[in-house]
Amino acid sequence: MSGISPAGQRMRDKVCLVTGGGSGIGRATALRMASEGAAAIIVAGRREAEIEATAAACREIGTDAIALKTDITREDDVARLVGTAVKSCGRLDVAFNNAGFQERRAPLEEQGMEIYDSVFDTNVRALFLCLRHQLPAMLAQGRGSIVVNASVSGVRNPNPGFSLYSASKAAAISLTRSAAMENAPRGIRINAIAPGRVVTDMMLRAGVGDVATVSAGLPLRRMGSPEEVAEAVVWLSSDASSYVVGHVLAADGGFLAS
Repeated sequence: MSGISPAGQRMRDKVCLVTGGGSGIGRATALRMASEGAAAIIVAGRREAEIEATAAACREIGTDAIALKTDITREDDVARLVGTAVKSCGRLDVAFNNAGFQERRAPLEEQGMEIYDSVFDTNVRALFLCLRHQLPAMLAQGRGSIVVNASVSGVRNPNPGFSLYSASKAAAISLTRSAAMENAPRGIRINAIAPGRVVTDMMLRAGVGDVATVSAGLPLRRMGSPEEVAEAVVWLSSDASSYVVGHVLAADGGFLAS
């Protein structure tokens, strides 16, 4: 298709927003977007030092970057985040709604309401708030691409010990698909990435298992890296996937197929 930027420039001149950009998949994606020629990247997250470090790394690559401390479960924070992107950069071309929360492994009856609220506020409520504010900004310009970080846990159940996380990611996938169908006729593409077993701090904290044991049960016999998922996110975000809408792309090393 004409007009598609070559590899190495897939984010050329685009203004990109990444939530949960201080570490893991969010940080890797922000850096990959910068290396792919993004005009500007807004890095959002709760941990100020980490998002500042990501923004600084993006600037070292040659991309303008802003770090904005944000609690995406709060609507006023989300409105300020999107408003800052539009005010500072003039538009919002790409949004990667990456921030998420996973409970520690435990039987369902041992998960309290505080954990339930943390999981669903971050993985579902915050996604709704982000979409609610990102969409008007993109609709005003008649174009845009949104990628949601879901999970294979929202596709393949059961996931013993992570019932809340699995349910929240299933909800996120449903919300993504519904929003995609609503907004495709209006020029906005919305898709989801579904990582499998990826080595991140969140995964290690949740008690999924040690790297060697988990790796042995995967078709590739290894876990994925944040950088590998970032490559898939950039493709979904870019014009290279211009005919892809409402899709859930598994970046899972074959986990779902096994």
